[in-house]
Parts: sequence; C-alpha cells; structure tokens
Amino acid sequence: MKSTLIDHRVSCRAAFVSLVLLLACTAVVAATPEELLQRLNDYPHAQQVAHSEEEVRDHEIGLGAMQKVSGAWKFKNSERQSGALSRRTWQIVDGFTSIEVMGRLVATLEEQAGTSLLFSCDARACGQGVQWANRVFHQRVLYGREDLQRYRVYALQVDDAGYRMAVYASARTADRQYLHVDLLRIADED
Repeated sequence: MKSTLIDHRVSCRAAFVSLVLLLACTAVVAATPEELLQRLNDYPHAQQVAHSEEEVRDHEIGLGAMQKVSGAWKFKNSERQSGALSRRTWQIVDGFTSIEVMGRLVATLEEQAGTSLLFSCDARACGQGVQWANRVFHQRVLYGREDLQRYRVYALQVDDAGYRMAVYASARTADRQYLHVDLLRIADED
C-alpha cells in the first residue's frame, strides 16, 4: 500500500514536471495566450469546470484589491477595456495546488516578450475572497480561504494584438483547488 502511494506521488510529480516543460516550450515558441490556455486545458490534473466567451464593452479589470467604499464593493484601482472575453475555471486535482499551477503559468507568461505585470496581490491583501468569486468572476466555486488566494493581471502584446490576462487561484480545502483565468483580447480602436 505504501509503495502504491509513493508510486502515485512520483507519477503526479512527473506529470507536473511535464506541464512545466510544456509551458516552458510554449514560451520559446511564443504561443498566443489562447494557445497557452488550451495547453493548460489539456493538462491531466486540471479539470475545466466552466468556460464562457463573450464580447464585452468597458469591461472592468481589477488593478487593486476589492474594498467596500460607501457601502459598495469596488476595486481600489481598475481599468476598462472592450473586446472578446474568454473565462475559464479549472479544478486542480490529484494533490496539486492551484498556487503551484498558477506559479508555472505566471513563470511562463513572464518569460514571454511583450508581457508586463500590471497588478499582483496575495492572501488578504487582495480583499475578501467571496467578492472575487461572486462579484468579479461570477464563479461561486472560487470562494475559499483568503490566506490561499492569489491574483495577477498581465498586459500582453502578441504581434498586433493586445490582451489583458487576469489569473486567480483559490482553495477551500486540499481537494477544492481552483484556477480561474479571464483573457480579454482588446478590440481594435476605430
């Protein structure tokens, strides 16, 4: 029994190393953000639980913590962009954490040319997790422990296309680990 558990952990770690190598290769090839997310979607320890796509106008992207101001929840700072918004939520399984998977995604993003970090927060510095889950991402499953939440926003420039990528990691328990990505392809201004 102990040998089986060790073998399972070794195979899980090997799969994680495979994801790391896959994401690292993506950086060398300079994949589009959509291709990067598709590769994450194909990762065997990330099960997609939600996906939506829509055209948005003046979509608010948080560049600061969520805070209550005069009775209303708002971002400390934000920007508004229009374009095609793709939202994906994955449950991270098999003993991996959402923070581990987010860390590899973030490392890959930061290696790509044309990428800049616009905002970053960890744990309680992000504000209340329930507000991120319900008001920002509209995914109740993302509500978890505030000390385990992470949020990053990147500006990406690939060829002539501009993007904003918001990445949010949350965890309620060891078995309820989630990673959410909002990818906005910014519309060309006429």
